[in-house]
Amino acid sequence: MLKKVLVANRGEIALRVIRACRELGIATVAVYSTADRYSLPVILADESICIGPPRPFESYLDSRRILSAAIISNADAIHPGYGFLAENAEFAEKCSAHHMKFIGPSPEVIKKMGDKAEAKRTMRDAGIPVIPGSEGLVQTLDEALSIAREIGYPVMVKAAFGGGGKGMRIVREEAQLKGCWDMARAEAESAFGNSGVYIEKCIEKPRHIEVQLLGDGEGGVIHLGERDCSIQRRHQKLVEESPSPALDKSTRARIGKIAAKGAEAINYEGAGTIEFLLDANGNFFFLEMNTRIQVEHPVTESVVDLDLVKEQIRIANGQGLPLSQDDVIIRGHAIECRINAEDSERDFAPSPGKITAFHAPGGPGIRVDTHAYAEGEIPPFYDSMIAKLICRGRDRDEALARMSRALDEFIIEGIATTIPFHKKVMRNLDFIRGEYDTSFIFQLNE
Repeated sequence: MLKKVLVANRGEIALRVIRACRELGIATVAVYSTADRYSLPVILADESICIGPPRPFESYLDSRRILSAAIISNADAIHPGYGFLAENAEFAEKCSAHHMKFIGPSPEVIKKMGDKAEAKRTMRDAGIPVIPGSEGLVQTLDEALSIAREIGYPVMVKAAFGGGGKGMRIVREEAQLKGCWDMARAEAESAFGNSGVYIEKCIEKPRHIEVQLLGDGEGGVIHLGERDCSIQRRHQKLVEESPSPALDKSTRARIGKIAAKGAEAINYEGAGTIEFLLDANGNFFFLEMNTRIQVEHPVTESVVDLDLVKEQIRIANGQGLPLSQDDVIIRGHAIECRINAEDSERDFAPSPGKITAFHAPGGPGIRVDTHAYAEGEIPPFYDSMIAKLICRGRDRDEALARMSRALDEFIIEGIATTIPFHKKVMRNLDFIRGEYDTSFIFQLNE
């Protein structure tokens, strides 16, 4: 049984893992850069170890420093959270080599699903619908031109590794392909150290639907319903909700069953997510798999009444799945707004600095996941998210009403935040009706 977990992350997800471990009676070790010396995870963990200066490559992305901290503290497991090293197969292998449990899937699964071309091929072989496109990496421009002509424009040139919209270009006509090909490859090399790209058909104005999964690593998998993550800016999610207002009962059952089938095919272990694009005709296609806990996991927790981080740890302990598929019941509706340190009135410009006042909303159905506090610093070196506001209701209308109220109550001073943007979204008639897609923000700003 696990006795001490090192949390290889920072911010709200590090605090989230520490809280789950404490409730399970497991000791925790926080690692931190000098920029996070006074952060809540460092204060609340049982132990804390500084692993370097602020820049991620010298601290949170340095596997040697993290593993050294784990060895020094006698940790027997490492929880990677999300981002940083969470989907790094080499890091997972190093944990195993040092006899530490990596709380997540096997290195082989991480590697297979991290290569988007390989992931697409694996899911297609498992019978999952995939977006038409190249069979694997596209090596030459001539090959790219041939594939694009075959599947028809518009197409997407996409980095095979990484995410967050980097190394991704839409090509609407053949004359644009060379420029987009060169830019996507250069950006992929810069961001992920690998210039490999593949090509697929561009689905215009889709819904972004993802299915939450839990697997025991031995072929047992359950799905916990879907989330609609279509409110995005530059491929970064801003608002998520569960269940999706776009799915009927039949489609919901079908997409959940298919996602579970995909995870079963790779003997998935722990919490993971399979993401799909849903077109205007109700057809859905595999997009990618995230082999980690998601930022937006609280919306699923709110409607299925499970602690997904605890379940990750229990599965890593060999305790198996918490429920059978027949026992999974979706109750009510939940919406999450990501509160970022960005000025949404100035094209979402970063706004790091000191928080001078902080008051979180409360009341029935309100949850705030955050590491922020009054007089705390938001450093400029990391992701800008400072809080997640999750509101649950008996139905979508009640969840929306609670979100609007909670946003009005949420006070953060000293830095600019995306709270005004979220208020605007909650008042938008298309969003209220559930009629939106991934182009929503462009329409919102028209």
